[in-house]
Amino acid sequence: MAASVRDNKVRSRFELDVGSELAFANYRLTPSAVIITHTETPRALRGRGIASELIRGALEIIRRDGKKVIAGCGFVVDYLERHPEDADLVA
Repeated sequence: MAASVRDNKVRSRFELDVGSELAFANYRLTPSAVIITHTETPRALRGRGIASELIRGALEIIRRDGKKVIAGCGFVVDYLERHPEDADLVA
């Protein structure tokens, strides 16, 4: 699923379509980092790993763009703690 995560620059959020539903992670940009401020998964999709897929895809985009990430929401903090392989992205 991570390959289908997209950066909606107009809305400043990463998005992942899951059927007819949309999971997203809002962000703010700094010159060198992306601050992920809020992650939202539709209630019907919770508990299925959708938010993790969303953040994994977002981190791939951030890495590709040569930026760092700042965890501005609890879910991203937890995700990064569970995935030390992404520690190089943390600003």
